[in-house]
Amino acid sequence: MPTNMATPNYAFEKRRRELDKKAKKEEKRKHKLEAAAAHAPEHDGEASEPAATEAPSPEAPTA
Repeated sequence: MPTNMATPNYAFEKRRRELDKKAKKEEKRKHKLEAAAAHAPEHDGEASEPAATEAPSPEAPTA
């Protein structure tokens, strides 16, 4: 009977789980982007730009 048994490498298992989670998350993100692109109406980029909202300039006269 062997006295030295192999011990589990918990750090390796944890790293593997983290990599699997990261890959799954990235896969979901890609699917969401593809779905959004497929459902979004085609424009010339006008809708993708955010509306310009400017804060009042500090030089504006105060009443």
